[in-house]
Amino acid sequence: MNLLHLTSSRFFGGPERQMLELALELKPHCQTTIASFSEGGRCRDFLRHARERGIDAVSVAADTPRLFAAKRDVVSLLRETDADVLICHGYKAGIIGLLAARSAGVAVIAVSRGWTAESPRVRLYESLDRRVLRQMEHVVCVSHGQAEKVFRAGVDRISVIHNAVRCERFATASIISRTQLANYFPSPPRLIVGAAGRLSPEKGFEILVQAAAEVRAQCPDVGFVLFGDGPLRSLLQDQATACGLEDWFVMPGFRDDLDELLPSLDLFCSSSYSEGLPNVILEAHAAGVPVVATAVGGTPEVVDDGQTGFLVPAGCPSALAGPIIRLASDASLSERMGAAARDRVREQFSFPAQATSYRQLFDTLCSGPSPEASLVHASG
Repeated sequence: MNLLHLTSSRFFGGPERQMLELALELKPHCQTTIASFSEGGRCRDFLRHARERGIDAVSVAADTPRLFAAKRDVVSLLRETDADVLICHGYKAGIIGLLAARSAGVAVIAVSRGWTAESPRVRLYESLDRRVLRQMEHVVCVSHGQAEKVFRAGVDRISVIHNAVRCERFATASIISRTQLANYFPSPPRLIVGAAGRLSPEKGFEILVQAAAEVRAQCPDVGFVLFGDGPLRSLLQDQATACGLEDWFVMPGFRDDLDELLPSLDLFCSSSYSEGLPNVILEAHAAGVPVVATAVGGTPEVVDDGQTGFLVPAGCPSALAGPIIRLASDASLSERMGAAARDRVREQFSFPAQATSYRQLFDTLCSGPSPEASLVHASG
């Protein structure tokens, strides 16, 4: 079976890793080609990673606003790769991919990872995405939380196939990586709390800064490090300074070596208002790190409350601070939760299980009529 993934990649992040690892896991049963709109040349990073791993990867020559030219290019790709299924990621890929697949007579599905509503422009794009998803032959949601949203948007051909993680990427903590983390602070903290993500409104990092101030008031030997970049960087830095945290809530920017750093954290925090199924929480668990996270989207499907971490309401600094203080004061509890976290993702969020679910879906799509309306727990 031949598959074509269509996306708009601006860097090699979580969704890109999911596509690449799925393509590798589906070999030799499925031959995968990955195609991305150029995004001003920013797609090159993802395409390079794919080619280095032996996956065919191409840039779509035409891009917005040349929609009809882009559609023709995707039709050509579908025919050149003899694709049986087109998998669309994001609203742009969905709009153009749906039109191209219909022209080429190819089965088409979409993967829905989450909606953030972070700005008027994003809300417009997400509104378009909802309309497009209703026209797809099938929609794969990365969590039950996202599936409920997609269902309420009027889509009834849905499967849930969780994101996955390769635990072997995350070695045990090393002195080198721990030293790198400690060097962000004036003196090495006893406990380092990490967070990561795009510095945008839906991530709720302003709540994390407030929580950090509460934690530091009771546990002055705790430091916080937030990896990532985005439009709220300056505001968050100013907030941390106003809270007296300029030396203890550090933002080093985007790092492409989190695989090496995550195992050296003592705790990971997610303060989001909205999530699909966050890859970084899967990765923290795979690294054996307990997680304190807001109970939004698919996060409760990863974090087993009280066993692998703690779930708290969104938007409440004190609710986030409480479990951090508890884990900072109980090393044995933190160790037990970290071990349970690693076991959980190894058993329930593997790429072999994910690939099996996708193969079953592809076989159904290509062997007869579109699947009946459903809301299915397919993996995880």
